[in-house]
Amino acid sequence: MLDPLQLRPITATDTDLLFSIYASTRLDELQPTGWSDAEKQRFLLQQFDAQHRYYQDIYAGARFDLVIAHGAVAGRLYVARWPAEIRIIDISLLPSFRRQGIGAALLQQLLDEGDQSGQRISIHVEISNPARRLYERLGFSKAEDLGLYWRMEREPRALPCPEIA
Repeated sequence: MLDPLQLRPITATDTDLLFSIYASTRLDELQPTGWSDAEKQRFLLQQFDAQHRYYQDIYAGARFDLVIAHGAVAGRLYVARWPAEIRIIDISLLPSFRRQGIGAALLQQLLDEGDQSGQRISIHVEISNPARRLYERLGFSKAEDLGLYWRMEREPRALPCPEIA
C-alpha cells in the first residue's frame, strides 16, 4: 500500500531539484543527438528555465507543488483551478518513483475533486508519451489535436445522490 502522498509548494530554493525532475523527463530524447554531457546540460538548463518562467507567468495563481512520497521528493505537480476546469499543467515523477501508482493516485485525487466540484479535468500530453495510456484508462479522451500534443479532458462524473431517510 502506498504511503500517503503529500504536496509541498515549491520555493525559490527548489530550483536545482525542479531542474533534476525536469531533466529526468527529457534524457531519453537527447540520447540520439550525439551531444556531449555538457551540451545536454546547457540545453536542458535553457529549456527548464524557459518552461519554468512560462508556467509562472501564464499560470499565475496556480499551485506549483513538489510531490512527496515515502518521505522523499518524488516529482512535481502543477495545477491551475479555473471556474469550469482543473488544468493539470504538469505532472512529472523522478524515474525511481515511476510505475508505483503515485501518478495514478495524484490523478485520482484531481478527478475526485473535479467530480465533487463539477469541473472537467484537462491536460496537454505528447502523443508519444507512455502516460497517455494511463490518462485514457482514467477516462480522459482527446479533446483537441495540437500536432505533437493532444489536449485531453475528462468530464466530471455525476455523484450518487444521498438517499433521503
